[in-house]
Amino acid sequence: MQSFDILLFAIVSPLALALAMALGLPQTLAKKLAYVAFAIPALAGLCAWYRFGGAPTEGTYAFLTTYDTGLGALGINLTLGLNGISLPLFVMAGIVGLAAGLYALQSAAERLNTYLMLLLIMQGGLMGVFASVDVFYFYFFHELALIPTFIMVGIWGGRDRNYAAMKLTIYLTIGAMLSLIGLIAIYYKSGAETFDMIALRDAVAAQGLSTVAQQNIFGLLMFGFGILVSLWPLHTWAPLGYGAAPSSVAMLHAGVLKKFGLYGLIQVALPLLPQGASHWALILATLGVVGNVLIVGIIAIAQRDLKQLVGYSSVMHMGYAFLGVACLSVVGAGGVVFMMVAHGFSAALLFLLSTSIYHRTQTFDLDEMGGLVKHAPVLSAFFVAATLASIGLPGFANFWGELTIFVAAWAKFKWLTVIAIGGVIISAIYGLRAAAKVFFGPSTEAFDKVLAEKPATDLTWAEKVPALLLLIALLVFGFWPKAMSTAINDSISEIYPAAQAIVPMDVASN
Repeated sequence: MQSFDILLFAIVSPLALALAMALGLPQTLAKKLAYVAFAIPALAGLCAWYRFGGAPTEGTYAFLTTYDTGLGALGINLTLGLNGISLPLFVMAGIVGLAAGLYALQSAAERLNTYLMLLLIMQGGLMGVFASVDVFYFYFFHELALIPTFIMVGIWGGRDRNYAAMKLTIYLTIGAMLSLIGLIAIYYKSGAETFDMIALRDAVAAQGLSTVAQQNIFGLLMFGFGILVSLWPLHTWAPLGYGAAPSSVAMLHAGVLKKFGLYGLIQVALPLLPQGASHWALILATLGVVGNVLIVGIIAIAQRDLKQLVGYSSVMHMGYAFLGVACLSVVGAGGVVFMMVAHGFSAALLFLLSTSIYHRTQTFDLDEMGGLVKHAPVLSAFFVAATLASIGLPGFANFWGELTIFVAAWAKFKWLTVIAIGGVIISAIYGLRAAAKVFFGPSTEAFDKVLAEKPATDLTWAEKVPALLLLIALLVFGFWPKAMSTAINDSISEIYPAAQAIVPMDVASN
């Protein structure tokens, strides 16, 4: 297989099996093939990561290939490639997708064939998001991955699933529409007459966009992408949706799909709209830190439902990413990419383990748990490790993302950085308290009744394998950050080398 086919193969494989399942593939055969279909994107991501350093590049992209889809007259072609920004996310999407797929294959979901089919469509779309160089297909693959989310929450979701699915649909549709308007505005204002990212950057570099146009378009993208990422106060869909979503769906959406908005800001908005980014930077940083980190973090402390707690934690940590974007610097943007990857692994792991806890306690209510460590010591070790990773303990990948963002933010937003650093304490409070309640506290009367009916067991290998995949990834990038950071820094430095010079124009240090 030629290197330029890797990306297309990663996208098409899960979609092809989903189509075969829709046409009536027997469930026994479909389940066996699903292992392969979920594994191919992960293997393709690792292969691309291994070969990236020696691959020829064009406009910072390696493995660049264009496929004619008949829309060339509109400046739309399926152009696939990876640069240092998209490569780590492509790898992360493959690994999280494999973990989510393995977990789903062991589930007792009704109509499992349909469940797996929708999850495979979601996985194919996710790989397409980060492999697309054409902005139109970048958006198209996001929508392809998003639609199964609504369906799966509504059909297989838990408590309040219908309300959660409706709220997800309304919020994310509005966010997607605002983002689409902003992307179309870039297409017309740039004069490039194409959605190709390389050509758009060349066109904007040659003639530029007016300051007013940049400010308006960046505002559309900031709020459009922001809704998709759960920017405060437009975040309320996320904890509710993740609380109701089936575990594999929550793993893929919170871990991977939610990164679409941040990726769009880093890969598209900042390089093309530097003046617009400068205009909105302080607002974005304030909403991210005061809203996501401080307010949502305090709300997370008040949660008594484990899955809701993990959902609010995911929303809270997006505040750090928004702060990094607002720095308008190579260091800040690099920290955001690193954090997106780390958060993808840790959030997916926490959702997986939360459901594993539910299977043993028959509840997500923290007040009805306790003493589980006696029955499931391996599960407790995984959960504590995932919690420490989410907090940002050194040795896990999350540490490097948060540290880099704090370093970049200190030069631009000192007081906001102080608040953001305080968020680490908030994370420690709700994370460690949850671990203590579930595993190390005294056994509750409610849990004793559950144990009397069905004794709790430790993690099975069907649960250990996907959890190990995610934990190993967190540790590999935690102890070897250079494996990711070198490619990120090279691409970001080349895409907008003057980014640091933008900041003083509209954003005053504070």
